[in-house]
Amino acid sequence: MPPTVYALAALGAAMIMSDVRPARAASDLGEAQFKKSCAMCHSLEPGRNKLGPSLSGVLDRKAGTVPGFNYSSANKSSGLVWTRETLDTYLTDPQRMVPGTLMVFPGIKNAGDRQALVEFLAGQHE
Repeated sequence: MPPTVYALAALGAAMIMSDVRPARAASDLGEAQFKKSCAMCHSLEPGRNKLGPSLSGVLDRKAGTVPGFNYSSANKSSGLVWTRETLDTYLTDPQRMVPGTLMVFPGIKNAGDRQALVEFLAGQHE
């Protein structure tokens, strides 16, 4: 085969890999952020509540609705639906978004860390 065919094949493989690595790195960052900030109180296992409710399938779920978890009245009556945007805002400062929440967490101030965590949580399905 001519050298240009090999060069084009190598270039194509490099382009494909460059699209995969950032996604994997973001997922790894999100998982690391979950372990650092959330895992002590929340599970990703459907139906397994800890100090906080399971976060499996959290995206598009109405706040305060995980079966078997005893939510604060503030959380139950918040009217929130967990979208990427509401999760991002909540994770910035939970007490500010939902005054009276029982979640004692100062929030994640770094926008990139929050975004990685939100995307990671969005990938967790029941």
